[in-house]
Amino acid sequence: MTFMRLANMTFQLLCAVILIASSSFAIPSEPQPGHGYGVLSDEFINSINNQQTTWKAGRNFAKNVDMSYIRKLMGVLPDHRNYMPPVKQHNVEGLFIPTEFDSRQEWPNCPTIQEIRDQGSCGSCWAFGAVEAMSDRICIHSNTTVNARLSSDDLVSCCWTCGMGCNGGYPGGAWKYWVSKGIVSGGSYGSNQGCRPYEIPPCEHHVDGPRPSCNGEDNKTPKCIKKCEDGYTIAYAQDKHYGKNSYSISLNVNQIQTEIMTNGPVEAAFSVYEDFLNYKSGVYQHVKGKLLGGHAIRILGWGVENNVPYWIIANSWNSDWGDNGTFKILRGEDHVGIESSIVAGLPLFKN
Repeated sequence: MTFMRLANMTFQLLCAVILIASSSFAIPSEPQPGHGYGVLSDEFINSINNQQTTWKAGRNFAKNVDMSYIRKLMGVLPDHRNYMPPVKQHNVEGLFIPTEFDSRQEWPNCPTIQEIRDQGSCGSCWAFGAVEAMSDRICIHSNTTVNARLSSDDLVSCCWTCGMGCNGGYPGGAWKYWVSKGIVSGGSYGSNQGCRPYEIPPCEHHVDGPRPSCNGEDNKTPKCIKKCEDGYTIAYAQDKHYGKNSYSISLNVNQIQTEIMTNGPVEAAFSVYEDFLNYKSGVYQHVKGKLLGGHAIRILGWGVENNVPYWIIANSWNSDWGDNGTFKILRGEDHVGIESSIVAGLPLFKN
């Protein structure tokens, strides 16, 4: 063995020893989600609360919920703003906008406004936020004479221009579809309400219960079956509910407030970060964690808490998430994009 070869082997061995030693005695940095601990861990929840923010974190999901299930909850596709309908402008000059407003109190006789649905293991939030607000507006604009729970199942399965069904979609596309094709009625999974109730079962986020666990199983987009379930007495074509128009609302708090006060809840999309999964109370502001994706929800109203302005929002992750299925989020700063993707429309009533 030559001297040069022996020296080279000795050098490689010395490097290996140094590498092992350095990894063994390195001072660990603060663990981050996905590294030292998970986003659903007690450590991550506590680290949020230690920030002394305007909101409190807590347990919404069991620690062992599969992250593939979590990711499926974010069903707004990245290019969704390309599919938003034209902007509608309200004349807000001289208009009185109250400090607080809650659609649930303003229209107490519209039952859908009070409801929290569950999208299950399907990226159908874009469809849920739409049909929830559409259902609310049918009741509001009929002076509570028409109560229809529009079918998220019908929308997510039959709207080819809305995106990719359970793999994500476009809120703006959903409202355009309501105008052009109409949507039949349909309540929550197992409700037997309406023409096409939701087909994908809810799952158990938090504690042991009657629902199956949230295990991230691949729930395929339901088939577009243009037929009402057995026992429903109205034909599919006759059960359709249509929108008169669809539109976006500009990135302006007064415009958004005027739209909600005048016409009812709206659909919005925003960016979800890991800390949001653990929201329990207060006014949410992103403090830590990575971006998970886009999510669509329904804005019900607004208010102020401890001098912090907020929007009141209904989520579609069942009532055991957050504050009985709802959350508050910072208002007035387009926080995580909540004010820049507002879509809505008005119902069309048959003569």
